[in-house]
Amino acid sequence: MKKATTTSKTAKTTKDGSGGDSPSRLIDAKIRKLDDWRGETLAAVRKSILDADKEIIEEWKWMGSPVWERDGIIAVGNAHKDKVKLTFAHGASLPDPDKLFNAGLDGKVWRAIDVFEGDKIDGRALKNLVRAAIEFNRAKNARKRVSARATKKAVPAAKKAKVWKSMKA
Repeated sequence: MKKATTTSKTAKTTKDGSGGDSPSRLIDAKIRKLDDWRGETLAAVRKSILDADKEIIEEWKWMGSPVWERDGIIAVGNAHKDKVKLTFAHGASLPDPDKLFNAGLDGKVWRAIDVFEGDKIDGRALKNLVRAAIEFNRAKNARKRVSARATKKAVPAAKKAKVWKSMKA
């Protein structure tokens, strides 16, 4: 079982910073508490996500939601009364050749997979979707870095123009 390498805002921590329950342990406990098909489904979804990339980090956010991250949020998992929902943070931007997304299809950013009792999860397709989400996050971060560098270069030029104008006046 993978252990998270970061702590989340809602994970228990002690004053000395040694921490309490890690996000991975909190997710373990949530799965155990769901002692029906939803726990089994959440465990299977979790396994597929973690198997997709060894650098995925588990977090515990928003008052009890398992979150999987790599270079940004990949997906959030939640067990509801009648389903397990796996919501991809940038699902609208991801290729979905296996048509896993079945919820939130009208949204401009998020897309979700609702898994109901008796549904089978295509682990291979889910891993491919997770890898696509990681690639999206990496590309998004690369665009931010390029934009930040361009802004840094543009600011000195603007300052020079301002100084030159003031010297002319």
